[in-house]
Amino acid sequence: MEFKPSVTVIIPTYNGAHRIARCLDQLCAQLAGRRAEIIVVDDGSYDNIADVICGYPSVRLVSQSNAGPAAARNRGAREASGEIILFTDDDCEPDQEWFDSMLEPFSDPEVVGVKGAYRTRQKRLMARFVQAEYEDRYRYMARTPDIDFIDTYSAAFRRDCFWEAGGYDTNFPVACAEDVDLSYRMSAKGWKMRFQPKALVYHQHPDSLISYLKKKFKFAYWRVLAVRKNPGKAIKDSHTPQLMKMQLLFGPAVIAALGFDLIARPPIPATLLAFSAFFLTTVPFALRNIPNDPKVGVISPLVLAGRSCAQLAGIVLGTFRAAPAQRGGNVRARIEPRPANETPAIFAANHPEGD
Repeated sequence: MEFKPSVTVIIPTYNGAHRIARCLDQLCAQLAGRRAEIIVVDDGSYDNIADVICGYPSVRLVSQSNAGPAAARNRGAREASGEIILFTDDDCEPDQEWFDSMLEPFSDPEVVGVKGAYRTRQKRLMARFVQAEYEDRYRYMARTPDIDFIDTYSAAFRRDCFWEAGGYDTNFPVACAEDVDLSYRMSAKGWKMRFQPKALVYHQHPDSLISYLKKKFKFAYWRVLAVRKNPGKAIKDSHTPQLMKMQLLFGPAVIAALGFDLIARPPIPATLLAFSAFFLTTVPFALRNIPNDPKVGVISPLVLAGRSCAQLAGIVLGTFRAAPAQRGGNVRARIEPRPANETPAIFAANHPEGD
């Protein structure tokens, strides 16, 4: 018998009136005639998001005071009627096959979560590099049938399992690493999660080196909290190639080598050896990309060096500052359980709610 669950698609937004239309146009076309609903959670926006949602009679708008993306996603999940809840972001444009592709792995009753994939239509060199980086991670993830990381831009869960795991932890006040934390908690329970490379969403990647490095710093900063809560994942997970972790040593190695060269003045500079060793770690990535995009392959050693420094800085600063809640008590205290007596929303066309 064909698997046809009820489904809720949840989109958190904050001042996203100027970008959400492409996302909703695609979703409404895909969900027409399905046992599915779309909920947009307005996280305290001050733009005209309500006016935009009025143009989509089948979309329900839920408004709340600004509480961050983790809380907004949890609010959407509490309002959801679907057995399966799908998450995407207001700046994403789901491919026309996204909905069906995300549901496909749930035909296995043991699967509790599914992760889709990013694509971009951008032409700038840095955005192409970012896409190549994602593709490298997808290649890494495809090696194993079960994964331990589902990011929110293209995520699906069985609703009851989402709440059994505690939902997204609102100790993460920005859209960064709360998805890592939830995935790690689900993995710790031994639950099956799958990567679905056919479930594509299009996105605008960072298109300059500065914006890219800022993003890498931010992610590393908040990932410290996720790893602190799930220390078993510090060594290995399904999303982070081990070579990337080795590259984090680039900055300290260069600093140590410079100091050694200044003191010992060896015939072969240790700094040269440090740079050479790091360059060798970038060769596999470069060689994989040169055939399809030579410019991405050529710039990759420089960009990967910057990435390693930005990530290391985020980890160091995050170790001291990213998890203040842990100094005052149990960080899990802010995970939001679903109220047992709460009645889900019905499957019907809902007009946006007022503030």
